[in-house]
Amino acid sequence: MAQSKPLTRLTDSRVWRSVFRHGWPDNPLDRSLTMTSNIFFHLHPVKVSHKSLRWTYTFGLGIMATVLYSVLVFTGILLMFYYVPSVERAYPTMKEIQLSVPLGQFTRNMHRWAAHGMVLVVILHMARVFYTGAYKPPREFNWVIGVVLLLLTLGASFTGYLLPWDQLSYWAITVGANIAGYAPVAGPVMREILLGGTEVGQDTLIRFYTLHIALLPLSLVLLISVHLWRVRKDGGLAANDVPDAE
Repeated sequence: MAQSKPLTRLTDSRVWRSVFRHGWPDNPLDRSLTMTSNIFFHLHPVKVSHKSLRWTYTFGLGIMATVLYSVLVFTGILLMFYYVPSVERAYPTMKEIQLSVPLGQFTRNMHRWAAHGMVLVVILHMARVFYTGAYKPPREFNWVIGVVLLLLTLGASFTGYLLPWDQLSYWAITVGANIAGYAPVAGPVMREILLGGTEVGQDTLIRFYTLHIALLPLSLVLLISVHLWRVRKDGGLAANDVPDAE
């Protein structure tokens, strides 16, 4: 009994109550309040379906995509310390990263393979959502966000393809821009917006670099946040709509 008095004083103190504002979650109300008032727990729904906890239901594809994106951000920031977006220096700096910078080749390979992996995982994630019917009401808005996230992922991969400024990337962007130029009505305008002119050059490199390191990553962060928030607001994963197998 003597040992429980300090603990009782601690739990009754103002500091403790200011941090832990609700009692032990032993009833539905306190469980709900604990989830919604915690900075870590509030991202999750108050209740989750038991089916959604099975790893074979989602295979963790959404989490894998988020982790791969985090790897891309981290390795991309490291590469930015050495990369120079100039038609004269882009390729030499990439070779310097590979050959002279400590762990440069490892960092670049991580960035490249994480980009390939994220494209694959996002496509598989979309296929899983479609197969399980998780796009149906009331989750159709989140499905639209997922489609936009897929397009942004492909766009980030495409814009990063030009940055090494070698023959492979140069001609890949040339072909891609020419394909965009064949679009009805807006094709020529789209091609000029992509290239920053009539041909691949310094303006193209700057535009793709800005899109790759700023506009697309910020858009991805914003939509990923909204995507996760909608999952929570829609009651977690859509497993609760799937009947139990007999």
